[in-house]
Amino acid sequence: MPFLFPPLLPSLAPRSVMFIGLLLLVNWVPEKVNCQNDTEPMVLEGKCLVVCDSTPSAEPSGSALGMSVRSGSGRVAFSAIRNTNHEPSEMSNRTMTIYFDQILVNVGGHFDPARSIFEAPRKGVYSFSFHVVKVYNRQTIQVSLVLNGWPVISAFAGDQDVTREAATNAGLVIMERGDKTYLKLERGNLMGGWKYSTFSGFLVFPL
Repeated sequence: MPFLFPPLLPSLAPRSVMFIGLLLLVNWVPEKVNCQNDTEPMVLEGKCLVVCDSTPSAEPSGSALGMSVRSGSGRVAFSAIRNTNHEPSEMSNRTMTIYFDQILVNVGGHFDPARSIFEAPRKGVYSFSFHVVKVYNRQTIQVSLVLNGWPVISAFAGDQDVTREAATNAGLVIMERGDKTYLKLERGNLMGGWKYSTFSGFLVFPL
């Protein structure tokens, strides 16, 4: 609502008018601001952080200038390890999913420990890394990071003269909201176990 000044206000000095305007602006507080990226509206009291986006997305937003209020709750990260050599019943020739039994970090709760699958909560660029160890196994193994059923990053381990060797790789992947990724054994077997193996990922930035 615009502020209506009384008739005597024009007779005041310009500096007085500016001072009164600043006081009115400081005392005004928005009741509610809608956040982007599917977060809940935030009730702001006193101060708020306004982020100016020089490259606003094409999706409709609350401002034509690319200005938005962003919530700090969009942090996404996980890190899982294999702590035992016991092979779960699900680890078979049918699925070949590489399972992890201990969670170190699961910020946002988007990594499912029961299935060892990560599901993206939003569109963005994600970073993934894995380190899968084969123990007392002379076969060559191939491990892939699978995105929605398709391998996107692979690594091999095939030295027959060592008792432990790891297939290791890392990379950046663009994911849509709801996309799923996991590690799959594409070649060989892990009959000796894969203790000390790790699988980690995090959101680099949203799109």
